[in-house]
Amino acid sequence: MTLQEAQKKVDQWIKTTGVRYFSELTNMAILTEEVGEVARLMSRIYGDQSFKETDKQRKLSDELADVLWVVICIANQTGVDLTEALEKNFEKKNTRDAQRHQHNEKLVPPSPGGE
Repeated sequence: MTLQEAQKKVDQWIKTTGVRYFSELTNMAILTEEVGEVARLMSRIYGDQSFKETDKQRKLSDELADVLWVVICIANQTGVDLTEALEKNFEKKNTRDAQRHQHNEKLVPPSPGGE
């Protein structure tokens, strides 16, 4: 599915099953909540926090899809074409970061032998 197709599918679902979009501000609050769910799950899977019983059934893929869903809703509501936005974002990053990451000492892989 392309980003454009995803935007259309979410819009169709909202208008038929979801009745209508939540307001932009409500969707921003929901996005914040969903990103928090991703952070909570990541801290348990990859970090040092232990799982609570209520978190054991959660899946990272589902939580990320929830984030994407709300981002698409906000894009639809505000007239943002995510395909175009992402393409322009790549252009910006390619120009701005063309040499930036290659010269970042923290990103240089360790050499063989540990130095």
